[in-house]
Amino acid sequence: MAKEFNTIDDFDVEDKTVLVRIDINSPVDPSSGIILDDTRLKLHAQTVKELSNKGAKVVLLAHQSRPGKKDFSTLAQHAEALSDILNLRVKYVDSLFSNSAKDAIKALRPHEILLLENARFYSEETLSRTPLEQSKTHLVTQLSPLIDYFVNDAFAAAHRSQASLVGFTVNTPSAAGRVMEKELTVIQSALDNVEHPCVFLLGGMKPEDSIDVMENVLSNETADSVLTTGIVGNIVLWASGADIGEVNKQFIISKGYEDMVSRSKELIERFGDKVKYPIDVACQIDGNRVDIDSSEIPNESIFDIGEKTIAFYAKEIRNAKYIFANGPAGVFEDPQFAMGTEDLINAMANSEGFTLIGGGHIAAATAGLGLEEYMSHLSSGGGACISMLAGKKLAAVEALKNSKD
Repeated sequence: MAKEFNTIDDFDVEDKTVLVRIDINSPVDPSSGIILDDTRLKLHAQTVKELSNKGAKVVLLAHQSRPGKKDFSTLAQHAEALSDILNLRVKYVDSLFSNSAKDAIKALRPHEILLLENARFYSEETLSRTPLEQSKTHLVTQLSPLIDYFVNDAFAAAHRSQASLVGFTVNTPSAAGRVMEKELTVIQSALDNVEHPCVFLLGGMKPEDSIDVMENVLSNETADSVLTTGIVGNIVLWASGADIGEVNKQFIISKGYEDMVSRSKELIERFGDKVKYPIDVACQIDGNRVDIDSSEIPNESIFDIGEKTIAFYAKEIRNAKYIFANGPAGVFEDPQFAMGTEDLINAMANSEGFTLIGGGHIAAATAGLGLEEYMSHLSSGGGACISMLAGKKLAAVEALKNSKD
């Protein structure tokens, strides 16, 4: 896939102004506003440092959270954190395309780095439109005359068709940064060269994405089995005919996921026992974790898969040559219900097969256990990664493929 678009290697960036879209959206402490995890900043440091070392005038474009969220903030502290990581000064300007921002870009000298303000402070950034439509936005029309090249390194946001991600590719020579290049190469290569048995472990709180993945990988025979956990497991368990308790049914309905039950039922009918679901679950009863057989679930909230399911799934993982995982098995933030998520991550870490963690919360849980280095690949992008696993095209990648030479 990497050969379908330009990379940094294809451009001579010395003394050129290069706009780099990175994804440094980071968890922030709600009380202090301080960045809690600088993983993404460290990831993008490679691309930024390489461009700086090659003599580029580097302009960084990024976002933090979204309007209405508590962690929606300026990027001032991101500039400081990135400066520390790079051991280089990262300048910061608190606007995107005002005169002060433009003047700051024009004043850049080779090797210097400037971070612009949170792209989502600009209302048009949150709209999804075609690259041609995005190329006509104020953000793109105001900044394009000031830059020579556009580099998209924001794999974690590559499934979105927003102005900062696709708009510059229409009229500016564009390339993938090192994070984008590596993610696309590793994930696509893994999908193209799957060894069997291949297991997909799907959980978390976004069942529509997981069920898209399930349908794709079972239909094209990538997966030999799909192990479901989290709300995905609860939906598939309900679809199998089990009574999961009124409180859990109502939770699924309240989230608008009722149609996922019928979709899951169809997949069970089509693919039979390739679709695995919990044989026991963990509920919170009188403040304690209680593991209960799936045939006897009370009207209590399900917070994790049960111990029998953990053992069953762990065996499947140990016997597999390829394991793809997305989404935690339960409410892993609560120590009582972290067992499913942690034990399955440990099973992957001890596997001799190829292991891919699909970003998001399960990546955070893996990092929290200190097991990143035991995985074949830990993706930086949950949404983008799961879109690839579901067989969908990534808007920002397609834009790079069709970009101006």
